[in-house]
Amino acid sequence: MASITHFQIPAEDIQRAKKFYQDLFGWKIEKVPGDLQYYFIETTDADGTMGVGGGIKQRETLDEQITNFIGVSSIDEYVPKIIALGGKILQPKSPVVGWGYFIICCDTENNIFGLWEDDKNATM
Repeated sequence: MASITHFQIPAEDIQRAKKFYQDLFGWKIEKVPGDLQYYFIETTDADGTMGVGGGIKQRETLDEQITNFIGVSSIDEYVPKIIALGGKILQPKSPVVGWGYFIICCDTENNIFGLWEDDKNATM
């Protein structure tokens, strides 16, 4: 069964958002290696068990909100299902080189979500 594997927080000021979430929840937030301006978030529950991970990225549009990503084995298998059920694809399959692929979707209630497919061989 598919489950939420990642969440993404858009920020106008990444360092300000990083400080806010670190101070509020005690999350570990570190920049990914390389030139990409993206920060990984590690969460834990009250008992210290690892929770769902996330990220902080630069906000691209004023209406952009937190997006939950659901892990699937094949994005290509899910796209026709989303459309057949009345959903929409807002951003087509895109690579994150060396990590995997994602799409951004909209459900029948105009809620935005993403799908994520792990693939260490992902290329442009």
